[in-house]
Amino acid sequence: MNGFSVEFYETPRGSFPAEEFILSQDNGMQAKLYRLIELLELKGNSLREPYSKSLGDGIFELRASQGSQAARVLYFFVIGKRVILTNGFMKKTQKTPARELETAQRYRSDFLKREGGNDHD
Repeated sequence: MNGFSVEFYETPRGSFPAEEFILSQDNGMQAKLYRLIELLELKGNSLREPYSKSLGDGIFELRASQGSQAARVLYFFVIGKRVILTNGFMKKTQKTPARELETAQRYRSDFLKREGGNDHD
């Protein structure tokens, strides 16, 4: 298998924040986000703007737009060609909200602690 494996982060309580965010969007935005996930599976860490952007500290964002709406799904890489989607939000300002970035970092720390894995950029 040459591609990357894209997975949804599961919280200790059993929820999947990124998947729940995607499913809360209208059909058009859902389709765009799922297409981006397919691209991420194919291209992995070589996926670049306008589809993906590094936010620093090992966190990246998938970028989908529809009209004036901009959706973002944050993710990180794990050794073994795994990509973990952490959380999503509708972008309303130029800068990614610190709260969303902190959430992704917290989820990554929790994932790595529970999985005993290493992350990888």
